[in-house]
Amino acid sequence: MQSFDVIIVGAGISGIGAAAHLRDRCPTKTFAILESRNAIGGTWDLFRYPGIRSDSDMHTLGFAFKPWREAKSIADGPSIKQYVNETADERGITPHIRFGHRVQNANWDSAQSRWIISAERGDEKVELNCNFLMMCAGYYNYNRAHRPELNGIDDFSGTVVHPQFWPEDLDYAGKKVVVIGSGATAMTLVPALAETADKVTMVQRSPTYVASRPDQDAIANALRKVLPEKWAYAITRFKNVALQGYIYNQSRKHPEKLKARLLKFVKDALPDYDVETHFTPSYDPWDQRLCLIPNGDLYKAIRRGTAAVETGQIDRITPAGVRMASGEEIDADILVTATGLELQLLGGSQFNIDGEPVPLQDTYGYKGMMYSNVPNLIQTFGYINASWTLRADLTSEYACRVLNRMDDLGVDVVTPRLREEDRDMETRPWIENFSAGYMQRVMHLFPKQGNRDPWRNSQNYALDKKIIRKAALEDGALVFGQSAAVIKWPDDVKVSYAKRSAA
Repeated sequence: MQSFDVIIVGAGISGIGAAAHLRDRCPTKTFAILESRNAIGGTWDLFRYPGIRSDSDMHTLGFAFKPWREAKSIADGPSIKQYVNETADERGITPHIRFGHRVQNANWDSAQSRWIISAERGDEKVELNCNFLMMCAGYYNYNRAHRPELNGIDDFSGTVVHPQFWPEDLDYAGKKVVVIGSGATAMTLVPALAETADKVTMVQRSPTYVASRPDQDAIANALRKVLPEKWAYAITRFKNVALQGYIYNQSRKHPEKLKARLLKFVKDALPDYDVETHFTPSYDPWDQRLCLIPNGDLYKAIRRGTAAVETGQIDRITPAGVRMASGEEIDADILVTATGLELQLLGGSQFNIDGEPVPLQDTYGYKGMMYSNVPNLIQTFGYINASWTLRADLTSEYACRVLNRMDDLGVDVVTPRLREEDRDMETRPWIENFSAGYMQRVMHLFPKQGNRDPWRNSQNYALDKKIIRKAALEDGALVFGQSAAVIKWPDDVKVSYAKRSAA
């Protein structure tokens, strides 16, 4: 069995970023990356549907340490994948990746202070072990999408596809296409398909907030001409982080003002369209994620007449297309079910402590990245209200701080634990104030958060920078040098896992 100081699971943008930080900040640590696919890129290798792109700017979705050099700030999927690959090559990370390794379970052995990782490589079973485990496998199931029941879908005479499994040879030119859904994927697909399809209709149960912006950042491109690359990138990143934070804060403080502003932009772009029905959600901005429309491409397709939006309940799928509850029939040759992702925690792997299952839903999240009474484990879970990589970078920095502190103290175990004063802590969902269905469907499976630090799962980058970079590691909750197996809990602390959960 091969042994490493650190194992990173996932070779997408989070895993490659984690490895880069590890090499820079903990250069003596041995490590391996286990990647279930046969390529680097994660999300940006998996999704191949037309128009695939970022819905955040690449100056914040990119790594803090590697400038984004392309003119387009809202980038297409292949360009993002290339960026991640370049990072892996430039940082000497690629040789450390074990492709085709799908992690099935991880068992913490308290006697050895090691994680025993069981993985599948094709038909072969593989075991590796490490002292510290970094889970960077994203937050959704790569092999299974969310597929709500659509009455009559088996009767449809055309082609049914899900964006997560887009067939590369699908010919939609001159065809009638119906896209079911109104999230970021649908907003990306519709204008891309409308370039060559006869007609694309987006069928949504209810509207989503949309915001249009140029796909190029004029300030970033101007700065690159007069400043060193790193300076230009850092300034643009600072600007965009501040703008993201400002917009989100306005959505919390003055939702009606932001709502009016967003809807005005849509009405200006589509003066003759029923904006009230098709683009006016019943919730406040950022109660669900805002959808980005680069260069107003969706509006342009609607104005050309090659795209349309239909809002309402679906009665059933017919052999010829979609019948709405209103009785309207929408003809289709191709049906695209952009109905969302199936979320999962920690790559869907089973976690045990000394052979006993860990019910993660009964743990508390420590700073949004570790779990109470689970040793030597950090998970990357990015922001839902800003660019994913902002939080991923901070998580990797924190992991390196913890590893170096363990070395300073000469210990090989670090475990978050609830303190005596946390016994009366208010319990909250892992993600608060976010009503998107893909989150709500699985929140009962995720860890909880508390109403005090360090048990909050902050969605505030400015605050997290201070907490993660500057706050003392030894805060009374993060225990260095004590095995999870011997931690004693107050009887009235409502948390269970390992053998306690089996009682």
